[in-house]
Amino acid sequence: MTTATAPSAASLTKPASFNLPGLSPGRLYNFSAGPSCLPEEVIKQAQEDIWNIMGSGVGIIEHSHRAKVYDKVLAEAEADCRKVANIPSNYKVLFLTGGATSQNFMIPMNLLSASETADYLTTGYWAEKSAEHAKMFGTIHEAWDGRATKHTFCPADAEITYSAKPSYVHMCSNNTIYGTQWRNADGTTRLPNVPSGVPLINDMSSDIFSRPIDVTKFGMIYAGAQKNIGVAGTTLVIIREDLLTRKPTDKHGAPRDIPLMLQYAVQAKDESRHNTPPVFPIYMCGLMFKWILKQGGLDTMHKRNMEKAKFIYDVLDSSTFYKGHARNDSRSLMNLTFRCAPPGKDAKACEELDNKFLKEAQAAGMDQMKGHRSTGGIRASTYNAFPKEGCKALADFMREFEKKNG
Repeated sequence: MTTATAPSAASLTKPASFNLPGLSPGRLYNFSAGPSCLPEEVIKQAQEDIWNIMGSGVGIIEHSHRAKVYDKVLAEAEADCRKVANIPSNYKVLFLTGGATSQNFMIPMNLLSASETADYLTTGYWAEKSAEHAKMFGTIHEAWDGRATKHTFCPADAEITYSAKPSYVHMCSNNTIYGTQWRNADGTTRLPNVPSGVPLINDMSSDIFSRPIDVTKFGMIYAGAQKNIGVAGTTLVIIREDLLTRKPTDKHGAPRDIPLMLQYAVQAKDESRHNTPPVFPIYMCGLMFKWILKQGGLDTMHKRNMEKAKFIYDVLDSSTFYKGHARNDSRSLMNLTFRCAPPGKDAKACEELDNKFLKEAQAAGMDQMKGHRSTGGIRASTYNAFPKEGCKALADFMREFEKKNG
């Protein structure tokens, strides 16, 4: 019997031979859908603060969540978050645990009585999961279901059918797996026209702070941090104060029993410290908010993201070799999905081309572009911190690959 051994560190480390435009030597273009790339200056600041933050003699990952240093970290993170998105005072900013997936049950648990109905706009894999979890707490009406069209677009208002009196409407503004986004032609946010007075709740995990946003259009926004605003480990929740006073009931009409840690009102009262919070991920969110402000805010983020996506979409629009998944009016600025599909090639041949594309792209310094296991193909995720030079490099690679294999 042989004993399994862990791979050596050397076998897991890529040679530091790359010197790619827009990056420090040895670093790759990280197209990962999340966790995603971070600005190098943010990483370098974190390196310093892990060792010794604010001259305290203690690193950020060692500090107590009740220490004055962390008080300052948390206060600045919230204040800068409010500056980034111009968040009004009647909204609470929370940093929670459990990922955005936990919001799938926290939202209906806190905001939906068993006798009520909530409407869900099912535009992708994660929107499907949100609706699925919510069914445990009340009636769920799918006001739009994109499964029949393979989630290739986000619906127009005329295609949405709301229930008579929804408790709230839930949407996902960017669909990471399918590469679709609720957007206007100029890339700005397009929102569904929900019934008057009904709170709109938005899962913004993959496009949070990538473009200007009017927070007052929403009852609640939530986002896992690991794509645009930090690292895995915390979830940003922006919730209007009136929603904190909702008292949902169970199937017997009695007040629903909700664990304290899962109550938005408790987390708001305790300033995201009902239990020991994820100190380092919240600190990283704070650094990212400062970085966004330093770059020029959400207008700058939007302009850059439009420019980056254009490099790649221009190739798709001029090619018969590649086929994008999303309909043109719903193409994401964050997750660009496509596959090799030259005329006359069957599915097996196209899949072989996809694999060849991914292998050669990796060798050229472009990492983590394999499509999600449910869709296959190729996915380039170009979040806020992703350098423009990487998008240009991918576009050039796509053209060259088509010449060689078309």
